[in-house]
Amino acid sequence: MLPIIGIIAVIIAVIGGFLFEHGNLSVLIQPAELVIIAGSALGAFIISSPKKVITLVANNIILIFKTEKIDAKFYMELLMMLYELFWKTRKEGLLAIESDLANPEQSPILQNYKDILENKLVLNFICDSMKVVSNTNLPAHKLDYLLEIDIDATHHESLIPPNIISKIADSLPGLGIVAAVLGVVLTMGKINEPPAILGGSIGAALVGTFLGVLLCYGFVSPMATNLEHQANEQQILLNVIRNALVAFVDGMAPQVALEAGRRAIPVKDRPPSQEIEDRIKEWKKKK
Repeated sequence: MLPIIGIIAVIIAVIGGFLFEHGNLSVLIQPAELVIIAGSALGAFIISSPKKVITLVANNIILIFKTEKIDAKFYMELLMMLYELFWKTRKEGLLAIESDLANPEQSPILQNYKDILENKLVLNFICDSMKVVSNTNLPAHKLDYLLEIDIDATHHESLIPPNIISKIADSLPGLGIVAAVLGVVLTMGKINEPPAILGGSIGAALVGTFLGVLLCYGFVSPMATNLEHQANEQQILLNVIRNALVAFVDGMAPQVALEAGRRAIPVKDRPPSQEIEDRIKEWKKKK
């Protein structure tokens, strides 16, 4: 929702300012210039990107407009879900959670945490990581190394779309100049026309530069930044799970392991320790 509001704000600011100075809006409507810029940018993207990168970028574009609920409430639910898994493991052994990990949608524990179930990246990371603990009995330091490799690979992949989109944004002003130069070339063919016609033709050519710069700094580059923020937030989220899980495997009590995960949460979204203690007490009363 916020990106859509931002797009509308950019359009209103640019068009509104132009109209405020009594500009003729029809002058800015130059489909040919837009075709040159957008078509060239798309072609350059296809030239520079392997098929798997094109697919990855296409699949990630929608994330710009999708609202992810990664906030204090989400982190609280994540910590409580981890606590329940740790508590069951400590009480009944690793084999007790095998069915929870194999079929998370049917798990009596995971069913209570709908936001976690909907986040497939987080769900798969938790299940895969705990399966490793269950099947291999890795020591904590080796598990930490394994999870670090996983998070680094995931983060690298998640940064590919914003990096590619940022490169496309960087090319747009140059492609705008290409469109403007072609407009000037067409204008030179009208050199014998009256000044009014020449002025209109030159103005239309300059719209190419305008569109290239506007698309770069007003739309495409901010989209790349949005995806980069999401990738970094995703990395933080996985590190919270990693810290808690490694601490638990290292022999810490479930509540202490939870604190190791809590400390990895950004301060703005970090649930207070007292609130977590209260939630755990409430949960234990229901057991």
